[in-house]
Amino acid sequence: MIIIIIFLYVFSSMKSNSKLISSVSINFIGVNNLFISKAKVDKLLIQNNEYIGCISKDVLDLKALELKISSNEMIEKSEVYINIEGELVIDVKQRKPYARVISDSSYYIDSNAKKMPLSSDHSARVLLVYGLTNESQIDKVFKLIKTIYDDEFLSLYVTNILVDTNNEIYLQIRDSDFEILVGDLNNLDQKMKNFKAFYQKAYKDGILKNYKKVNLQYNNQVVCTKNI
Repeated sequence: MIIIIIFLYVFSSMKSNSKLISSVSINFIGVNNLFISKAKVDKLLIQNNEYIGCISKDVLDLKALELKISSNEMIEKSEVYINIEGELVIDVKQRKPYARVISDSSYYIDSNAKKMPLSSDHSARVLLVYGLTNESQIDKVFKLIKTIYDDEFLSLYVTNILVDTNNEIYLQIRDSDFEILVGDLNNLDQKMKNFKAFYQKAYKDGILKNYKKVNLQYNNQVVCTKNI
């Protein structure tokens, strides 16, 4: 009896594996999934020159397919599996841009501090970075990018980061003409606290337009240069 049950199970399993994929489901995980379309992911579903919907389950290499999808420059990671209905399920997590580097060949910096190409499907409204001359500078400036991205006030007001030829870092903010000298990124959290306190006080007093430059380099103080 046991032998018969095992035989039937094996036979059923072999028969099931020899069937074609019943359907394909592509799911984007998270929000703001705008940088690669489902149609473009679908074009990646080719194995041995055949579309995966025309391949039987027993010869479908799920791991290879997963690696192929994850290698796309717009995708952070993917998971590929077959559910109990015989449907091929593809869960895709797209990369998330935090800033856009403006240069001769512009690109994004993603949430993992990695270079990310621009997308033909969508242009992200993110912080702009000027003055980066090589990718080795990304790690340095990413600390500031993430600080701005994670802060409700800074992410609303800061629009641009500028790195000058001396590697000094400046910020530009929305609706104000003065430049903000951050200098290096030592004591960055304190510098940003000082700036927010200055901005809120100057805004309340209606004197933001009086300033030409705001210097955050000095400990526990903000040094301002007024317009003449």
